[in-house]
Amino acid sequence: MVGILFQALIIKDFNLLFPNMTKRILYPLFFLLIPLIGTFISDEINWSLFDFIVMGFGLIFLGTAINFVVNREKNLKRRIMFIGIFLLIFLVVWAEIAVGVFGTSFAGS
Repeated sequence: MVGILFQALIIKDFNLLFPNMTKRILYPLFFLLIPLIGTFISDEINWSLFDFIVMGFGLIFLGTAINFVVNREKNLKRRIMFIGIFLLIFLVVWAEIAVGVFGTSFAGS
């Protein structure tokens, strides 16, 4: 893995490090259409531009992590386990940012 990373940094070829990733990591961004439509329909959904940017970065990270696991892990049980772990981390961070479940300094209101 380190050799591939080193080659990708020298060659500067993104597809060498993450093959077939350019489109699949952007598909989760379509989930941002749900709160976007909700902000126009209802007054209860009040997302700012910053909220969309933060969630967009989170979804791109999640898509990248899932794509990395799908491309690198051959064992189906381990693949499901890693994807489940990434989804759990994403949901915990999202809940903390949204409502402050754990009371950290970056928690929402």
